Amino acid sequence: MKNHISYIVILLYLCVGCTPEKAQISIPVAARSLIPYPNEVIPADQGFLIDANTTIYAGTNLESQAIAQQFSSRFTKASGITLVSVNESKLATNSIHFVLDSAAKEITNDEGYLLKITPDRMIVRAKAMPGLYMGLQTLFQLLPDEIEPDAMHTDIVWGVPGVTINDAPQYAYRGAMLDVARHFFSVKDVKRYIDLIASYKINKLHLHLTDDQGWRIEIKSWPKLTEIGGTSAVGGDQGGFYTQAEYRDIVAYAKLHHITIIPEIDMPGHTNAALASYPALNCDGIARPLYTGMKVGFSTLCVDKELTYKFLDDVIRELASLTDGDYIHLGGDESHVTSKQDYNVFLTKAQAIVKKYGKNVMGWEDIQSAGISDETIIQHWTNADIATLGAKQGASVVLSPAPKTYLDMKYSKDTKIGLTWAGVTPIDNAYAWNPASLLKDVPASQIIGIESPLWTETVVDMEAIEYLAFPRLIGHAELGWTQEKNRSWESYLKRLKSHQNRLKIRKVNYYQSPLLE
Repeated sequence: MKNHISYIVILLYLCVGCTPEKAQISIPVAARSLIPYPNEVIPADQGFLIDANTTIYAGTNLESQAIAQQFSSRFTKASGITLVSVNESKLATNSIHFVLDSAAKEITNDEGYLLKITPDRMIVRAKAMPGLYMGLQTLFQLLPDEIEPDAMHTDIVWGVPGVTINDAPQYAYRGAMLDVARHFFSVKDVKRYIDLIASYKINKLHLHLTDDQGWRIEIKSWPKLTEIGGTSAVGGDQGGFYTQAEYRDIVAYAKLHHITIIPEIDMPGHTNAALASYPALNCDGIARPLYTGMKVGFSTLCVDKELTYKFLDDVIRELASLTDGDYIHLGGDESHVTSKQDYNVFLTKAQAIVKKYGKNVMGWEDIQSAGISDETIIQHWTNADIATLGAKQGASVVLSPAPKTYLDMKYSKDTKIGLTWAGVTPIDNAYAWNPASLLKDVPASQIIGIESPLWTETVVDMEAIEYLAFPRLIGHAELGWTQEKNRSWESYLKRLKSHQNRLKIRKVNYYQSPLLE
């Protein structure tokens, strides 16, 4: 049978020659690849069959209507069947319901949802829009693989397993990072990445917008940052940058997928593109040549100049006005030629400027030495002791341990792209770790999630992004969402093997690990 899934469709007739009742369908939940795995799954014998007579109900709430429209549009594109949508909330038979219920006690937070599928109806219920959206992603995974957007399929039985799912995330922060500074990626590429990561309930996209090799965001008060600093990339490849209108477009597109963009302006090191654009940002007043190599730690802003803080104020002011999230990432890593005293003075002033424009600070764990507040998020990447010192100051911690989460590491020494400075990271190694026990001296309450960085020194196109990110990023999404008691490598691997078909339908250039054979 299609996709090697065994299921039974039973047509029930009241009398010979009469119109049949709605068909019943029996599909085991295990026949669908649920990733990340929900936290409570209660199977039922009979599922739901979507047909031309199925009606969608979304009530009078405009937000739930928007989710219903997303489902309807995708289903029509995949099936050729146009489902009737009504702005009512009655529990009719042969119906699909998207319900916002702020008083739902069984749903634990704004990203949680309750999904119930019976032969008569499917109901997705949530307290808030993020939860309704997350429930929608699970519903898509319960449908046949052909729901993935590639072509219309008129010969599919659109059956959904009978099940009750009560679900909510383990961690509030479930992120991916894309470095667009070492190599530049178009708005179209970033939107493609958003489409892919949203399917796995990732809710943050950290954009690394500036580095030694390129400045990628238009700052109108300092136009040479992109006129000069935006022209270079690693290896002498083509540069590029986002206009403010393009960046706003990315932010808005991410918001539709309930993903928050976190922009990073790395400082005071990793700043050669800025130093090449404006000579006065150097202590000697001499412009640095554009840089296309991969070495790090050689650049620094001139922290003694008042102009440096005028520059920083303008950059943060413009960036804050473009960003609807609460955080701006200040980088702060690998500033090897900045003295410790100068580094701390600079970061203290930089943090104050971020707060001045209504945002909170995020930074790599290194920034803790400058003093941080309990509103700060530090990102652990290499030194557990330094991250712990930040946590002791009250900061929240996002986990990005390089040997586990850095997507630019090779899968094995023989894979075609990537780096190996943190080791190689096969798909089992990427999954087989426990975020809750990584930093032994940091309270669990301060660990707010994980993020998967993709640095792009060796990454030149979207195919390379997909090759390094998938499937490792899918495993990280499960670590961020699914409770520890519901996670196991054996279960995940089995689901991931089945899930490959969806990746192929979506034309994802994923790494076909020998473990998936």
